[in-house]
Amino acid sequence: MAIELYRIDDRLIHGQVVVGWGQPLALEFIVLVDNEVAASEWEQELYRMGVPPEMSVYFDDVVSAAKNLQGYQTDDRRGLLLTADIASMAQLCSATGAIQRVNVGGIHHKPGRVQRLRYVFLNPQEEAALRALEARGIEISAQDVPAARPLPLAELLNAEGVR
Repeated sequence: MAIELYRIDDRLIHGQVVVGWGQPLALEFIVLVDNEVAASEWEQELYRMGVPPEMSVYFDDVVSAAKNLQGYQTDDRRGLLLTADIASMAQLCSATGAIQRVNVGGIHHKPGRVQRLRYVFLNPQEEAALRALEARGIEISAQDVPAARPLPLAELLNAEGVR
């Protein structure tokens, strides 16, 4: 079982993650990896309210997630690991060498970012970070919901605008 999906989504825990991915993958736990959220009991409580009571939620900063990753990967339950940004996922991948596939699920507009898909906006540094992950043998694909076709990194980076 273990981690079924490693996802980058700047909204972190929300309906699309809990229902859209959680139900089809039969998820039983979520690992939310975010340095700020890991340091804030108040934010953790807000995110806990977004999941059903039978689903566990773990909060780690990137360093503790790297230390705990093997335990999450060998858990008997099905889980999802979630970061809010590419940099955190890249740091986690570098620290562990144990992640083989990353889902780009939602990176929204900010100044300096270019729209690639209706749910993915990237700046040049973020594009370079994704390319670097792929160069290390990590499969990168964009997919907002399970029913959508996963787009490989090359298609994501060549996409222009809304799909």
